[in-house]
Amino acid sequence: MKERLLLIALMIGLFIIPSTTHAQLFGQNKPRYRTFEFNVLETPHFAIHSYVKNKAALDQMADWAEMWYGMHSVVLNDTYTEKNPIIFYNNHAEFQQTNAIYGDIGIGTGGVTEGFKNRVILPFTMINQQNQHVLGHELVHSFQYHKIISGDSTSLQSLANLPLWMVEGMAEYLSLGRIDPYTAMWMRDAVLNDDVPNIKKLSGYKYFPYRYGQAFWAFFSGTYGDDMIAPLFMNTAMYGLDVALAITLNTTQADLGAAFTESLKTYYTPLLGDMKENTVGKKIISEENAGRLNVSPVISPNGKYVIFLSDKNLFSIDLYLADARTGKIIRKVNSFLHSGNLDDLNLFESSGTWSPNSEQFAFVGVAKGQNVLVIRNPDSGSTVDEINMPGINAIAHPSWSPDGKEIAFSGMIEGQTDLFIYNLKSKKVRQLTDDLYSEVYPDYSPDGKFLVFSSDRKTFEQKKVHGRWNLHLSRINLEDKSINDYDQIFPGADCLNPCYDPNGNVYFVSDRDGFRNLYRTNLNGELLQMTDLKTGISGISQYSPAISVSKSNDRIAYTHYFKSGYDIYEAKEAAFLHTMVRPDDVHYEAGTLPVVLDKNHQLVMGNIEKLDNVNPPSPSVYKDVPYKGKFKLDYIDGGGGLGVNAGGIGSRTGLAGGINMIFSDILGDNQLYSTVALNGEIYDIGGSFQYLNQKGPLAWGFTASHIPLRTGQYKYYKSSLNIDGVVLPVIVEEENILRIFQEQISGLLQYPFSKYLRVEGSMGLNFRFFRLDRRNYYYTDDQFQQFVTQSDREKIKLPNDTIVFGFFRVKKTTFYNPSIAIVGDNSQFGLASPINGYRYRLDFSDYFGGYQFQTASADFRFYRWMKPVSFAFRAMHYSTLGRDSKAFYPILIGEMGLVHGYGYGRLNEFSSSGALDPNQLFGSKFFVSNFEVRLPFTGPERLALIKSNALFTELAWFVDGGVAFNDYKDLGKKDPEGGNVKPKLVFSTGFSARVNVFGALIVEPFFAWPLLKNTPGKFGVFLVPGW
Repeated sequence: MKERLLLIALMIGLFIIPSTTHAQLFGQNKPRYRTFEFNVLETPHFAIHSYVKNKAALDQMADWAEMWYGMHSVVLNDTYTEKNPIIFYNNHAEFQQTNAIYGDIGIGTGGVTEGFKNRVILPFTMINQQNQHVLGHELVHSFQYHKIISGDSTSLQSLANLPLWMVEGMAEYLSLGRIDPYTAMWMRDAVLNDDVPNIKKLSGYKYFPYRYGQAFWAFFSGTYGDDMIAPLFMNTAMYGLDVALAITLNTTQADLGAAFTESLKTYYTPLLGDMKENTVGKKIISEENAGRLNVSPVISPNGKYVIFLSDKNLFSIDLYLADARTGKIIRKVNSFLHSGNLDDLNLFESSGTWSPNSEQFAFVGVAKGQNVLVIRNPDSGSTVDEINMPGINAIAHPSWSPDGKEIAFSGMIEGQTDLFIYNLKSKKVRQLTDDLYSEVYPDYSPDGKFLVFSSDRKTFEQKKVHGRWNLHLSRINLEDKSINDYDQIFPGADCLNPCYDPNGNVYFVSDRDGFRNLYRTNLNGELLQMTDLKTGISGISQYSPAISVSKSNDRIAYTHYFKSGYDIYEAKEAAFLHTMVRPDDVHYEAGTLPVVLDKNHQLVMGNIEKLDNVNPPSPSVYKDVPYKGKFKLDYIDGGGGLGVNAGGIGSRTGLAGGINMIFSDILGDNQLYSTVALNGEIYDIGGSFQYLNQKGPLAWGFTASHIPLRTGQYKYYKSSLNIDGVVLPVIVEEENILRIFQEQISGLLQYPFSKYLRVEGSMGLNFRFFRLDRRNYYYTDDQFQQFVTQSDREKIKLPNDTIVFGFFRVKKTTFYNPSIAIVGDNSQFGLASPINGYRYRLDFSDYFGGYQFQTASADFRFYRWMKPVSFAFRAMHYSTLGRDSKAFYPILIGEMGLVHGYGYGRLNEFSSSGALDPNQLFGSKFFVSNFEVRLPFTGPERLALIKSNALFTELAWFVDGGVAFNDYKDLGKKDPEGGNVKPKLVFSTGFSARVNVFGALIVEPFFAWPLLKNTPGKFGVFLVPGW
């Protein structure tokens, strides 16, 4: 008799072993630090969900939503048939906690629109113009989704045909228009450096889709008219860009791309003069000694040091301390990997402020769902204080007073931005302003009596200029809180980031002529242009700080945007231009995106110019209603098929298919997951249902499931078969199919302490039973072994409630399993595996009832990126204990990415060579340790050795070691001479290549040398993500 085990479903090990290392769960958290109680404001076209208590701010947003609806519906030729949901959050830190979007929301995400429910989700920002713009931008996406979902020939799958630059660029163009000095700066940089992309290149990583996409639509609309926007968009969604251009414009991508490139060069070249940049001072921070993104410099009062934000680390933006004269980087002030309680830095607002004695540095972080003021010692990196501002969840732009006793900042409460001062000794906050205006970038005067800041105090009450409210200079007297507004300085232009120098002059950045340059004023009439840059001074975003002036020393630093990167320059005051300019000398030629049409043919710009003339709906049509959570479909996928094997061993038929559905309410606080799957016959139908409540800090839910697990065993023996009276010698293939059915009801809890640490637990009630079916296949007992016939399937009646089947010992029983785990993860993922940071998981499960055993595991992983490679280390232990610890299929440490080179395919070879007994690689417990050197091979240019936009791979050299065993007492014991019966510590080394298959699967082919005597290396494959 010959016997072999057939694992029809490889996943069976995950279920037969209730808790294994293969089911380890990592991943960072999306914590909900508080419970938000939403209400709904209904307008003619929107259902606005918000918990904001400031009715004036919420009504303003409602008015703007209706205003944008009127504009976008005309341009895109579309209307809503139902009220579209909008979800507002008080500030960005609370927006990052939304459950309406499944994925993580980064600190740089200004808003999100999702497709299934067409929800627009965004936070209040500190600047009125930014609120209006982001809302308009996201509502363009809402119309895009609506047109595609409701189109006759389109669906959500059509989104795959749309380039990102086309989608995001349209949202920027329709909400900003073509007069935009910020985007124009990017285009001038491209022309100046002969790096204007054609349309095909726009889909690459190098070209930011928002900026270049906006420039494309400005060119397109100027060439073909705004009325062609919707047709090109929809045709691209249906057929792809190449076909859409042919049927919409009768042109090709190459011809249109050439025209786009030429339009930018033709328009901007005359404005760039000699095509040489005119920087002032010394470049101290650049890609040569830091990253490509080096922004928000803050010079110390003594002029010796500068702290700035940089992506030097490649995977995160951190705070660095450098010598202000040489640019030599001294140390990190705040690191993503060592950020303490912080989940994020407030990167887009400010890098911070120095104490007047240059010994401490304060910056804004995000912790526990709100902004906090962090004070650090730059020399040591130690935290001096971490300050929560009572009642003020959003803060930005800190400025330390000259006497060192107070810190001024911009704060936002319920959608309203005002100025505040925090007293470091009394720990009290006093509010300086209380109005609906934007008041940002406060900076102390040398005598500490005034704060200069940027504001829309005047422009917000006046008509918009080219559809926007610009920020002007203002100054507040701290004694009587009186405010002087300097809106006569460059009216209609932005005046940003004002900084006092030691002599009482104010430096600031303005785009008054379309270029973003440095200016100086004494606020009494003198106005000087200090730089004449052809690209501009800029931070990460349009409103990010980009200049710094030393308070006690003659040092000025600024961030220069050039060659798609950000460099920091430093100079003394005398090195700058000092060119006198008139305060009314404002024009926009260099800040305009070509091609410029006659105003009568500009539908988009015509609408934007007339924003002030749009009358909002009457407040009487707005209606406050309570929020009622109703489940609606978020996602559905599935597929099916019929498989037939009609070869020489008879006919075997099976069904395969499944369907997955996700439902949630509008806020995403309540979610339902359901799965039904079939793999085989009708007995193999399985399914699960899960409910998850994420409304508060403690997430909880329950799961109900029916899971059929199928495995098989073949037996071969000789017999005879009587066919019509003729006795025929045959070989019998006895097929035994064991189905193990597990019914489960379980509850689960998860509590995240931060973005990087959580505790989770569950309690399950399980009922397990089984069914054994047998079918015989008959073959002639000769050299041909031809198929003869097959028997009907027979259900085998078992003598008791326990069956031993190969490695499996299965009981018909009920059992319970509580579990608890602590998980930490701040790792940063590379191309196919983590590449920086750490991960760890400690878990314990107890099983009692029909089964009695416990499982415990400890898994620690550490990664360190040291360009161009990453070093990875893992130490791991898994153990099953108790009465039934040996009753399950043992773990093979050569599988599932544990130890390379010891998989199932080599067991017979090990046995034949005498290198080891295969049983030495199996056990209910194991220790494993791994070390790898990982090289990003193909992928994004800044990360990988070979640039590729489609193929993401990494190469690795590995050294693995591990031991599997059943009892701890067996460890350390020696085998008798010539014997292989005790646990054996095995090692291997080799090389692997991990391939990321479109983010859905990691394939790892490898060549491994088991470090055993007379054992050659061989190829193998793992189908698991890199650990």
